[in-house]
Amino acid sequence: MGSSGITPWDEAVWLNRPPAVERDGDDLVVTTAGGSDFWRRTSYGFIRDDGHALLAGFPEGTAVEVTFESDLPDLYDQAGVMVRVDERTWVKAGVEATDGTPHLGAVVTHDTSDWSLAPVPEWAGKPVTVRASRSGGALTIRARSGDGPWRMVRLAHLSSAATATAGPFCCSPQREGLQVRFTGFTFGPADIGLHEGP
Repeated sequence: MGSSGITPWDEAVWLNRPPAVERDGDDLVVTTAGGSDFWRRTSYGFIRDDGHALLAGFPEGTAVEVTFESDLPDLYDQAGVMVRVDERTWVKAGVEATDGTPHLGAVVTHDTSDWSLAPVPEWAGKPVTVRASRSGGALTIRARSGDGPWRMVRLAHLSSAATATAGPFCCSPQREGLQVRFTGFTFGPADIGLHEGP
């Protein structure tokens, strides 16, 4: 079915507003701050909560889709969708530069972060859409490149009782000045089921 409805560029609120944000027609072009990231403890030992995310209300029974374009040239450059309850409970999913290749992945954080990823070299330089669907105490994350098939990324717990927000995010842990063009940000009804997809 896909997302439909409002594109809340102006209704959403920045968590850690980036140093440069420009509207270009219907697109939003974002430039990151140096060392920006979202992470909690696991393996690295540090806590980072200074990445950039543009967030709007994300109730149960809703899906959010974010489409973006970026070369992601440097290690750990990343962009996609964030779902956030608070600084200890959040999910980010999208594409990240690792080992010289774009990787599709997700970080699920319930006080500590848990990272999964898979290489998608064929997605380099192409538009990517990430979709997070919230239903039945779960968050189902899918992604695709261009008009290609949806790929399942992650199924994670998200309490039905939690008050959450969601929207586009980007960060650049190893540098400053990553530029990401967000070409879509929409909300619509949640997916019918785990295997049916949008």
